[in-house]
Amino acid sequence: MSSNTALKQTLSGFHLWGIAVGLVISGSFFGWSYGWASAGTLGFLIVVLLIALMYCCFIFSLTELSTAIPHAGGPFAYALRAFGPTIGFFAGFATLIEFVFAPPAIAMAIGAYINVQFPYINTKLIACTAFLLFMGLNIIGVHIAATFELVVTLLAIFALILFMVIVAPTLSWEHFASNGWGGQNQFHFSTIEGMLAATPFAIWFFLAIEGASMAAEEAKDPQRTIPKALGAGIITVTLLALLIMLFAGGAKGDWRLLANINDPLPQAMKAVVGAKSIWLNILVWLGLFGLIASLHGIIMGYSRQIFSLAREGYLPPCLAKVNKYTHTPYIAILAGGFVGIGAIFSDSLIIIANQPLTASIMTVAAFGALLMYIISMASLFKLRRTEPDLHRPFKAILYPFAPLFAMVMSILCLITMALYNLELAGCFIGFMGIGYLYFLSTRSFRSKMNPEKP
Repeated sequence: MSSNTALKQTLSGFHLWGIAVGLVISGSFFGWSYGWASAGTLGFLIVVLLIALMYCCFIFSLTELSTAIPHAGGPFAYALRAFGPTIGFFAGFATLIEFVFAPPAIAMAIGAYINVQFPYINTKLIACTAFLLFMGLNIIGVHIAATFELVVTLLAIFALILFMVIVAPTLSWEHFASNGWGGQNQFHFSTIEGMLAATPFAIWFFLAIEGASMAAEEAKDPQRTIPKALGAGIITVTLLALLIMLFAGGAKGDWRLLANINDPLPQAMKAVVGAKSIWLNILVWLGLFGLIASLHGIIMGYSRQIFSLAREGYLPPCLAKVNKYTHTPYIAILAGGFVGIGAIFSDSLIIIANQPLTASIMTVAAFGALLMYIISMASLFKLRRTEPDLHRPFKAILYPFAPLFAMVMSILCLITMALYNLELAGCFIGFMGIGYLYFLSTRSFRSKMNPEKP
């Protein structure tokens, strides 16, 4: 591997855990409460438990692949080895859509968050500034970037713990369960439809946690550190998701007032301590670190995916260049940022499915994630059969049942989301189609670049 396209191994297991949790911790602060609006607290709790089980099965299965094939491309590399270039492309491009499309929405949430405190500052300007700042931090060096990610992730977790401690004295199961079945006190068949519609909001708790596997080439002793980091990461995220829902819904007040809003935790705390409490202000500012952790972590994730695809000839080779001083894929970081900043400034200009652009592309990102999960689990099964002697420092827990459950659940979620988001499903298929045309048109280039991988 050329030194111009090689990454430096500097990350510890603690860094990787910080990346895994930081990638998704913003999901505990906003987005999930929209699931209450359609499914109710009890209906949505069941959906989240099923999705959490899916992600646990997926992560503990993906860990086998990430330790056996420690590669910056993650799922792309696994599918390429298992099925060859075409399926490898679909896995890689689906992952690319997931990681490139998620940051603009998080950046806009940061902008809206700060705009509440400083309404005279333009939201898009804040979002763009945040994007540029964390792109720069990622370019400076992966160890510095990962250490920053770890610090802001710990601060975000502290904010969540602070919220739970303050509202705990008012907790009541009656508060949580009241009207918990889609707005009614008894389960009814119409609740099922609401639960299906709430699926994307449950996925939002966990979306992109697999991005930590893309740091495999930069991890010290990846065969040991990755299993510990991913395992501890998914357990941490699952516990936080369940606790935050229970504490927010069970605290003093009516949980229905928290559905369909972007700041459920501050509003839940406000009902307990009042609007002028210093604790509320502390939570608001600490909560910002959750958004920062996810934006910064996903920038790290998309850059590694772009870098990996370009290094294999699936994207223009210039995107695989690594800075000789910082050993970071700086052009990949800039390229993904260009797309993200373009989406930010197009937010109010492009409307898809009656939603602003950044809201819609979050659902498109979820489509990419689910397709990648399906292909990754298929790759695990294929490699178990075709390469039984492949060195596997970690083997999937409860194989084949856990990966099979993750695959089946991902298929069901993908179908459910498509049925409830036909227009956005069409957009996702369109993006994949454009990428596939590029893949076909560059086949001869890849043959010359690497005859074994056309």
